[in-house]
Amino acid sequence: MNNFKTKIIRRKLNKTVLFSIGFFFLIISLTRAQETTDTKQVWNKMETILNSVKVPNFQNKTFNILKFGAQSNSTFDNTKAIKKAILACSKSGGGVVLVPSGKYYTGPIHLENNVNLHFEEGAEILFSTNPKDYPIVHTSFEGTELMNYSPLIYAYKKHNIAVTGKGIINGQATKENWWPWCGGGSYGWKKGIPSQSDPLNRQRLVDMAEEGIPVEKRIFGEGHYLRPNCVEFFECTDALLKDVTIKDVPFWVIHPIKSTNVIIDGVTVRSHGPNNDGCDPEYSKNVIIKNCTFDTGDDCIAIKAGRDADGRRVAIKSENIIVQNCTMFDGHGGVTIGSEISAGVSNVYVENCVMNSPNLDVAIRLKTNSRRGALIENFYVRNIEIGQVREAIVKVDMFYNVHGNQTGNFIPRIENISLENVKVKNAGKYSILAKGYKESPIKNITFKNVTIEKVGTPFSIENVTNLNFIDTYINGELVKNPNN
Repeated sequence: MNNFKTKIIRRKLNKTVLFSIGFFFLIISLTRAQETTDTKQVWNKMETILNSVKVPNFQNKTFNILKFGAQSNSTFDNTKAIKKAILACSKSGGGVVLVPSGKYYTGPIHLENNVNLHFEEGAEILFSTNPKDYPIVHTSFEGTELMNYSPLIYAYKKHNIAVTGKGIINGQATKENWWPWCGGGSYGWKKGIPSQSDPLNRQRLVDMAEEGIPVEKRIFGEGHYLRPNCVEFFECTDALLKDVTIKDVPFWVIHPIKSTNVIIDGVTVRSHGPNNDGCDPEYSKNVIIKNCTFDTGDDCIAIKAGRDADGRRVAIKSENIIVQNCTMFDGHGGVTIGSEISAGVSNVYVENCVMNSPNLDVAIRLKTNSRRGALIENFYVRNIEIGQVREAIVKVDMFYNVHGNQTGNFIPRIENISLENVKVKNAGKYSILAKGYKESPIKNITFKNVTIEKVGTPFSIENVTNLNFIDTYINGELVKNPNN
């Protein structure tokens, strides 16, 4: 009897154990299936965004700037001739404004609807370095709107526009003209020279935004030393920047702001001046950056959404930003979000890129603080090759601090950062360097199929929840998930 009972008990236990084991593996399978499904859904959404963005289309009409009085001798002022050609093109229903091979000196260029400004191979635009040549327009400086010097190439509330061709956009900025305005000694500034750091300049602009002063009354320009952006699409739809090389610009290089359906394709940026971010989509939606090369004095790509009170006033988040097949050399960050980020960022996709330079600080960088606030969410990276960076593969900083007191009452949120299929030779100091708030931890960082051959410290984290490593090797060892 006792033996019979023992057998029954054993059978029940075996069934229980088998059920538990089966259930355990079922859960693992479902989890992995869910991970696979979620990954597919993420990148399927990216494909949907890609398919929704229209490439601008233009009439088969050509307006050669030479026929409007332009001269290729690098000293003649072609500002009026280029303007005439653009206006004639737009008034006729649109087409191509052709800049033939040669060097053309000019002031700012303002685009009109349905115009493709096309640079023939061998064409180079040499922009004036005289601030007096740049009229005051509605623009932005470091995430704050204002009335300031016109960008070098500017489109305001335009539709179906493009700048294309294998020519050169040369801002001609040096340590002798625009760059000293930053107030940095390494860029030509010396004690006694006025700069943007003087009390009535950059700081006054920030104060005006905090005080709620309307944009049309934030009038700067002459005497305030706030440098103009290079290419700016402001409140535009269906815009294209393709194949051009951009060099030596005063400030941010490519700046789509409050714009929708923007394609930046095959562009080369080589500009090592102060704040020379390569591309800064701001308050913008459906932006595709592909096949580009960035070699910059600041972030290669930096996704923005307004600074502090001004960002909260505008309240347009940047979303659906796609980066594909790009190469990043020098810069503070390969792909960055922030720090001007107060309206938030959602849905950033980065794939098939190469990052490699001893002068590239961080591959993937997120930066904000309690004056900026906002939600940053859904940052997906896959199929990336990284030769070397100086500081970290991923750096997430909720305490980013430049230009005085950067603390406030707007605690930021950062959620969902994923890296998949990433190969790194030398990560510098850290694989992951992340610091969140105790009351607002950074949530959900995943490394999947990531190999980092060499790094100083695998990770340094503070107030991070749900940090996951899947098939990830650092310094030759399989990484186990930490206690989150």
